[in-house]
Amino acid sequence: MLFSDREEAGRLLGEYVRQRVEGVDIVLGIPRGGVVVAKEVAKALGVSMGLLLVRKLGVPFNSELAFGAIDPDGHLYLDHAVVRYFRLSSRDIQKIAEKELGHIRDREKKFGGLTAQVENRAILVVDDGIATGQTMLAGVEYLKRRGARKIMVAAPVCHKDSAERLRTHVDGVYCYHLSHDLPFAVGMFYRDFRQVEDAQLQELLRNFE
Repeated sequence: MLFSDREEAGRLLGEYVRQRVEGVDIVLGIPRGGVVVAKEVAKALGVSMGLLLVRKLGVPFNSELAFGAIDPDGHLYLDHAVVRYFRLSSRDIQKIAEKELGHIRDREKKFGGLTAQVENRAILVVDDGIATGQTMLAGVEYLKRRGARKIMVAAPVCHKDSAERLRTHVDGVYCYHLSHDLPFAVGMFYRDFRQVEDAQLQELLRNFE
């Protein structure tokens, strides 16, 4: 499976989800790339869109490989097997976590009006792919603490093992393409996987109807 770009992936995922899910109140995209996909999904479902400001914690010297994630409350979600493999110390983890929480605070200032109220609502969380699932898990647990009534997750591509783990935490997992491949990286499934900049994100959100 190879998507042209996140827009195409979002359109395909949107139609896939539309045929399988009812009663979604709002779609939340995980910045940055997940928001591009989420916009297309929200269009397909005919619902509003907001942001879920969680951040991946990347291994030093290989930031694309997650050893965990952090949510806006500063809660950490660690993949302890990865932490042990790379022998990450508590100091290493704290330093990276503080940096990523700083990015969350910056985006809260930039996009505060688009961080949605979720209490007693049915939420569909969307990202451009699910590799380890740690970032998605951070978002899910954050939404639970905020009182979401129902939480589902969706992505154009997911690793099968991560999707199965997530099923124990949410009300539904919707993946357009499930992969068994190892090693697995979300970018492997896109021809165009260039980074989405904050300015592009602001423009995309401004034009969302």
